[in-house]
Amino acid sequence: MVLNALLDQLFPQGHRIDVRDDVLSGTASTAAGEVTVIGTANKLEVGVDHALALAATVIASTKADPQRPIVMLVDTAGQRLSRRDELLGINGYFAHLAKALDLARRRGARLVSLVYGESVSGGFLSFGLMADSIHALPEAQVRVMDLRAMARVTKQPLEKLQALSKSSPVFAPGVQNYVAMGAVESVWEGDLAGALVEALQAPVAGDQRRARGAERGGRTRARDVAAAVEAGEA
Repeated sequence: MVLNALLDQLFPQGHRIDVRDDVLSGTASTAAGEVTVIGTANKLEVGVDHALALAATVIASTKADPQRPIVMLVDTAGQRLSRRDELLGINGYFAHLAKALDLARRRGARLVSLVYGESVSGGFLSFGLMADSIHALPEAQVRVMDLRAMARVTKQPLEKLQALSKSSPVFAPGVQNYVAMGAVESVWEGDLAGALVEALQAPVAGDQRRARGAERGGRTRARDVAAAVEAGEA
């Protein structure tokens, strides 16, 4: 979905969102009250400067109003793979962004993410995946790691992973596979403003991804293994 159309549908009561270097920052009005908005656009490859800008908005929000919700709009092709960003220590900047969001959560802010474009690897992990609840539009593309990169990391043949992706959501990209695994809570269609308000007002029940993955058949072992480890049985 085109960003301007998305903003108008999510925030029909009005929004004041600036887009600079494909980084979104600002505020918006909802039926549940004012929210801070951060995000990315045009499949941005998130680099150190973008991470700092996103973190600055989060810190300013939690300083001004600790309990104001933060809505994260995600469209990123991953982290920026440049020599400059790597030499500056891009992982540290991503950690700074993640810690800023964790601080906001601990101070009482609800964090809600909506993937409206792409969500790939570090660009997604450092902010969108930090939310209390993660949602997506039907046309969004979700993949934490491309199968080619996964093949290099795991030392498994690409053909084997491609075959596994046809039967296991763990190896497959796509919104519905991440819904099955429990990483994406729901897919929003129709009344986007209403869906956002519902997400903002839903009770916080802790991390339910393992439970949802087991219930939906996308991750059949994660919940039981985690429970066994916690109980000292593994």
